Amino acid sequence: MERWKGRVALVTGASVGIGAAVARALVQHGMTAVGCARSVDKIEKLAAECQSAGYPGTLIPYKCDLSVEEEILSMFSAIKTLHQGVDVCINNAGLARPEPLLSGRTEGWRTMIDVNVMAVSICTREAYQSMKERSIDDGHIININSMNGHSVVPQSVVHFYSATKYAVTALTEGLRQELREAKTHIRATCISPGLVETGFAFKLHDNDPERAAATYESIRCLKAEDMANAVIYVLSAPPHVQIGDIQMRPTEQSTSAERKLKKERRS
Repeated sequence: MERWKGRVALVTGASVGIGAAVARALVQHGMTAVGCARSVDKIEKLAAECQSAGYPGTLIPYKCDLSVEEEILSMFSAIKTLHQGVDVCINNAGLARPEPLLSGRTEGWRTMIDVNVMAVSICTREAYQSMKERSIDDGHIININSMNGHSVVPQSVVHFYSATKYAVTALTEGLRQELREAKTHIRATCISPGLVETGFAFKLHDNDPERAAATYESIRCLKAEDMANAVIYVLSAPPHVQIGDIQMRPTEQSTSAERKLKKERRS
């Protein structure tokens, strides 16, 4: 991580969970991390904690609603003015709504598309343009995906969410191909976790907190810090090594195939 000291990383959805853990880790390694979210109170608190801890880097809170393109463009403009531009872009922000395909609300679907797909695409484009105009040839774009972007689980409330994560899988590979066509050494990586103990389940099952809590109590889940360590691992790879996709689950978490096999055995 020595070569990243003093350089600028954008972390979306940095107020809680994975985003907050990633922002902290980057600051610990001497980077300037711009952490954005719709509300920055928690990011401001985290920034103060990083400063008090004497970390060599700096966390800069930035208020941005990623569902609004104008706010994303304004954020990149501010980063350019204050910090020259973005060297690393970590598209972490994402959300799920309990909207099944057969009965879901269009508004809920559109919200997931706006944040999970459109915001990732817009931030990726703007980050690349920021790197290109400064002749940055070793930047990195990391998309925080999900194992739901690689398999469709038998749970109707997340099927549309899963579709948006499949889009992230395709977007990351498409980005890698376009970067090669552009003859740049900027790298693209997708990190796809299974069950991570954050507030995610409580937002998905906001009307059923007991069900949400049970999600995390059934097995020993991944922690946000595990995801932060994965990001550091990816950034630490030598410039000639591109890690395309990291798929990580809790050791105790069953795959879709394993669950299907167990069901068949019971029947």
